[in-house]
Amino acid sequence: MNWSIFEGLLSGVNKYSTAFGRIWLSLVFIFRVLVYLVTAERVWSDDHKDFDCNTRQPGCSNVCFDEFFPVSHVRLWALQLILVTCPSLLVVMHVAYREVQEKRHREAHGENSGRLYLNPGKKRGGLWWTYVCSLVFKASVDIAFLYVFHSLYPKYILPPVVKCHADPCPNIVDCFISKPSEKNIFTLFMVATAAICILLNLVELIYLVSKRCHECLAARKAQAMYTGHHPHGTTSSCKQDDLLSGDLIFLGSDSHPPLLPDRPQDHVKKTIL
Repeated sequence: MNWSIFEGLLSGVNKYSTAFGRIWLSLVFIFRVLVYLVTAERVWSDDHKDFDCNTRQPGCSNVCFDEFFPVSHVRLWALQLILVTCPSLLVVMHVAYREVQEKRHREAHGENSGRLYLNPGKKRGGLWWTYVCSLVFKASVDIAFLYVFHSLYPKYILPPVVKCHADPCPNIVDCFISKPSEKNIFTLFMVATAAICILLNLVELIYLVSKRCHECLAARKAQAMYTGHHPHGTTSSCKQDDLLSGDLIFLGSDSHPPLLPDRPQDHVKKTIL
């Protein structure tokens, strides 16, 4: 499988990620994708061929292998990495959509017109929700796959010898797994890196939510102080308060945001006064 496409696309995610997101991306490519490509595929390349059972009954080895290895580790990891990295591409696509909208607006109304977004790559409004949902999805995928691995292979450990009594085996036969110690090492390594990625996603999620709550509280406090000095001023919501901080936030969607001048602080002050 060629992973260079994912590497090229996800390289742009660094521009729109927090510090935790950059660490997560480095961890995924260095300790998960590279390990998968360089070592894991080779270690599991001969798992069926070298799966030996002490019987000559035709079909017994195939049936026993399918019983103990219903899904290959390599294929599960490939599916896991694809599902984990895809949400990050949605963030890049959302930023690209904002940039196209900004470009069309300037072409239609001129360069001196107001801007739709002060910074298309800043996590505000719909982009904030896209980023948060991507974190939740990535953590959920890793947790789900860890559960699947634990269900298929208890404690993530492969025993050197398994006993099989499935048809058409004539009796209980012993089957021997190829290189069980090496496979266990790589399995535990992939499980540990997945757990670290889950932790990073949760930490980044808490950081974004707490930062957003702090910004809303600070904006409300500033608005309360302003209305205290100007009793006839209008009370604004949290979305309008964000204009005072110099950015555009729409928690619903980006479909038809109002136009912003180059200095939104002055515009809000004139509107309120």
